[in-house]
Amino acid sequence: MSSPSASLAVWASSWLAGFSAPDNVIDSMAEWAPMHLAVAGDQETALETGLPWPSPRDEGVAGLLTLVRAQVPSDRTNPAIELLLPHPGATSNVSPKSPFGRLAIQTGEAVLVGDPETRGLGLVPTVEGPDVLRWTVFSIVLPPRAMRDFTLGEAEYAMREAVRGAAEALGSLQSLPTRTELGDPRTRIAAELADLGRHRYPSEMSDRALRVLESADRVAAILSVAQHSSPTEPATALGAAAREDLIRPLWAAVRKARAIALSTSIESRAPGR
Repeated sequence: MSSPSASLAVWASSWLAGFSAPDNVIDSMAEWAPMHLAVAGDQETALETGLPWPSPRDEGVAGLLTLVRAQVPSDRTNPAIELLLPHPGATSNVSPKSPFGRLAIQTGEAVLVGDPETRGLGLVPTVEGPDVLRWTVFSIVLPPRAMRDFTLGEAEYAMREAVRGAAEALGSLQSLPTRTELGDPRTRIAAELADLGRHRYPSEMSDRALRVLESADRVAAILSVAQHSSPTEPATALGAAAREDLIRPLWAAVRKARAIALSTSIESRAPGR
């Protein structure tokens, strides 16, 4: 799993669809941090949700699930949860002018709870320390679904192409003289994948969605190693721009594939579908 937001989105969706127990969600989130704080993003949200403001409180994951359940009726078959992975230049329908949008873009992740284009919740995690995650909750009008023009099949194809592109990017960057103390790239890629692999997915996820997510993890691991390679020669402005142009579209493909795989995998297997 790539982020706390991804874990919350997929496991809360599984719980709402009747596949997982609350303890499964709590256990999956404990892999990110044993303590989860919650705070309202503003006074209006505090009044609507009962969350503290402006100081956070230790609500735990159980408290987050209470918020989610209050927002999503128990008779729904569609869990109504979406993962967002915004970033500067591609904000996925998130307004960079709103407090929620600014924080989501800054952290690169968020979870939306509720129906698109109605009032719902936006949750953004931030690291408070080695063992603490803070979830800032906003009551907002939810944006339209960001990924509905991109299918799981298209994501699978895009990831096959991205694996090749990432390998080529790493190869081109390795042609530069680099500091030897960084270690062998293959070992570093394996370590990145092992870190991602310690976060489990619900068992009911489709095989295709898992293939997409595994491919996205591999591309992300290669790109992370490539980006953090340190040339021994100072990079020119032109060289740095070329490096960014090479890697940026591959990261965009990873974010898009992860979002569509996680948003459709539970929804497509919800009871009654």
